[in-house]
Amino acid sequence: MRRAKKASTGKLNLERYLVCFPTPKQSRKHEEYNVRTTETAIRTTMAINIPGLIAVIAFYIAILVIGIVYGRKTGKSKSNEAVLLADRSLGGFVSVFTITATMVGGGYLNGSAESASRDGVLYAQAPVGYCAGLLISALLYAPKMRGEGYITMFDPLQMKYGKHIGALLIIPQIFGDLFWSAAVLAALGATISIILDINATLAIVISSAVAIFYTFMGGLYSVAYTDVIQLLFIAVGLIVAFPFSLTHPAVDLERVADNWLGDIPQKTIASYVDVFLLCICGGIPWQAFYQRILACRTVRVAQISTSIASVFALLMAIPAVVMGIAGSAADWNATNYDGPIPLPDDMASFMLPLALNYLSPLPIAILGIGAISAAVMSSADSCILSTSSILTKNVYQDIIRPKASETELVWVLRISILVVGTLGTLIAIFADTIYGLFILCSDLMYVVLFPQLTITLWMPQSNSYGSLTGFVVSFGLRLLSGEPVLGLAPVIRYYGYDAAMDTQLFPFRTFIMLIGAVCIVTVSLLTNFVFSSGIIPERYDYLKCLRQRTISMRTDTIVRQPQEIEAFGATSTMKCSQNGASANNQLE
Repeated sequence: MRRAKKASTGKLNLERYLVCFPTPKQSRKHEEYNVRTTETAIRTTMAINIPGLIAVIAFYIAILVIGIVYGRKTGKSKSNEAVLLADRSLGGFVSVFTITATMVGGGYLNGSAESASRDGVLYAQAPVGYCAGLLISALLYAPKMRGEGYITMFDPLQMKYGKHIGALLIIPQIFGDLFWSAAVLAALGATISIILDINATLAIVISSAVAIFYTFMGGLYSVAYTDVIQLLFIAVGLIVAFPFSLTHPAVDLERVADNWLGDIPQKTIASYVDVFLLCICGGIPWQAFYQRILACRTVRVAQISTSIASVFALLMAIPAVVMGIAGSAADWNATNYDGPIPLPDDMASFMLPLALNYLSPLPIAILGIGAISAAVMSSADSCILSTSSILTKNVYQDIIRPKASETELVWVLRISILVVGTLGTLIAIFADTIYGLFILCSDLMYVVLFPQLTITLWMPQSNSYGSLTGFVVSFGLRLLSGEPVLGLAPVIRYYGYDAAMDTQLFPFRTFIMLIGAVCIVTVSLLTNFVFSSGIIPERYDYLKCLRQRTISMRTDTIVRQPQEIEAFGATSTMKCSQNGASANNQLE
């Protein structure tokens, strides 16, 4: 049997990093992932899959039409808030679907199948961790964020610490969204090339063009309502496909009877918990989720919708995990697969499309590729709109042009969508370091943004000195801790460092997060004391922490009334947002 050219054996993708840490079977000395090399290794000599191609084209047309139709709602309202938050009009049904679809992206599904097939179910931490984080957001963060009428997740940070300090905290989010959209598009290109045998670059360009177009036309209206259709495709495609994978003649579950669950060596338990906490808490400070939470009609709708979505998202991971186990239990020689056998580690990230293509009938495989395409597009459009919203509201409006008109802001948002979407597409096509770059950004969401957002919402005494100190300390310690995927050697080697595996076994991410939180609290309390007591004259308060405290207290008083009114069914969050923005302008 013909053997395909062996792919680079050093690939480490986002899912592998987040879903697990190196097992005794693996080394941490990885090279960068190259989508095109892996694609070459697993493509077969079959002709273009015409029925599959027609089905995917029909799916894309349907998504585009739905996006345009519902995007016309934005055309009736020319306000920036209509485009960013769909006029805060999302009801429970649409909210559940769009929040779930945002979570259940291409990386979420492919990563779940990959980790289950390679290391066992115990290493599929991402679905459980991220869904737990989403539930925490629903119970604790959503009431505060939606109740106070913010427009983006970074509004409370800028209102409290000033526009420029708040803008500094935006950096990890922007780069995280940009590289994540590029990563899922690259994965989609390789996946479509496996099942349909068409050019991966063409698939990337067409998929991103569709997502960019309907996001450009309708903003959150288009994204939210296309999410409904995309989630239906994902659910139907995976639920129908996974029984065929389990019952395929080449699959013998006895082969994995002893290792399907996986094993956690005692020395790696701390690192395992560290990655689990990264998934839980690192999944909380994401603008893409808060954009939907803030777009809900009321606080109650936001809470209930997000809670239900966390359960649905977890359930959606089950078919992917099962198909990953089926793939690891398959005798690939007994299928039409014509690549290297046994499957090299590089191909574990493609276990889901491989199982769909070779362990399912052709119609089911086509339905499956529709599911994966839907998952990727639901992630890509969310990331594009998320980053564009932050650039428009928190950078352009709050810093560059505070007096910009609504029409101007809408066009700035649309231009941002084009730029961000195009950048993501170009990176997906040409760059080989997408996953590595996003890995560091994901880490920073946990070690930097999670303590910043949490302390901002629940500690009135925090100020810009503490925030800036926490940012610098957390960011610096994370870089000094090393990251093999990015070629960063560890300057700090924590207790239990494994030189042979080049791995930090100490839970250093959680440690850095806690150190950053302590810095924010202690520096804030110290600077508040020295300035308020006159030990240091107020004229040396360059970041104006005393004025911040006054404005923060005034804003808290202002927003408490709209919250109470909303509890009786009225909506006063726009007034709250305007008052908050006024307070922010006073601060500057």
